Amino acid sequence: MTDETSAPEPTRDSPAAPAARSLDLLAPDTTMGAVTLRVADLDGMTAFYRDAVTLAVLSHDATAGRSVLGRGTTPIVVLEHAPELRHAAAREAGLFHTAILFETEVDLASAVYGVASRHPGSFTGSADHLVSKAFYFTDPEGNGIELYWDRDRTAWSWTHGQVDMATLALDPNAFLQQNVREEALVAAASRPASVGHVHLSVGDVASAHRFYVEQLGFETTTRFGSQALFVSAGGYHHHMAMNTWNSAGAGRRQLALGLGTVRIEVPSGDDLGALGERLGHHGVATRDDGRVLGFDDPWLNAIEVRVRA
Repeated sequence: MTDETSAPEPTRDSPAAPAARSLDLLAPDTTMGAVTLRVADLDGMTAFYRDAVTLAVLSHDATAGRSVLGRGTTPIVVLEHAPELRHAAAREAGLFHTAILFETEVDLASAVYGVASRHPGSFTGSADHLVSKAFYFTDPEGNGIELYWDRDRTAWSWTHGQVDMATLALDPNAFLQQNVREEALVAAASRPASVGHVHLSVGDVASAHRFYVEQLGFETTTRFGSQALFVSAGGYHHHMAMNTWNSAGAGRRQLALGLGTVRIEVPSGDDLGALGERLGHHGVATRDDGRVLGFDDPWLNAIEVRVRA
């Protein structure tokens, strides 16, 4: 880790120490909430996230066309039946992946084994990112998924205000051989997990920075030129990311299958109120019912912020 004597002054573009937190930043203990997906096949997608990803069904309402899956009392994926919609074109803005965070490598291995064994054609890659180990899949309707485990923050390194991340080879077969435990497979759905971060496809990084950093109040943790931006609250490696790898130049989204809503959770009503004032100052139109603050990013990705239960 970079020590205090060599660390840059805290700004919107470098994670600030808690004591130096600016009022125009999101609270340090901000986290991500459940991601809503609009789906064509509610039963099939519920089965995938339950049986392959090893999430538990927290609620299912066939009449309303809605399933909520997660771990314990923590919702992770909300599926909303929308068979009247079509899939968006490949190069449009929207979801790049939902990243599900597991507490241990054994828990991660159980989920990776579940998807790989039940849907082997869905695997798209794996990587050691220095801060984490990650495995990538695509669900049956084309939504990206990352399953990952974080190394302890004491093992992360920062250089000039940016967290050091890389894409190093990670052998999935070796990882499974080292970490799959039969007892863990049986108990997988009862183990803790959460949405660690959400990665979006956007039209351009400059607009993403203006919205997510300058207006919403995240801090930049890593940036890859005009191609990708990683942002967080409280010095996490990233709560959200935006890239143009498949979507450079994309405009506003049309209503389609795929990403419905990204949820962000803040610790208190004061934090929610401060965010509403900040967005109003920047001219961002919001929807506020007293419990949830809703708004759209420049590509009409719907964002909801609420107080964490």
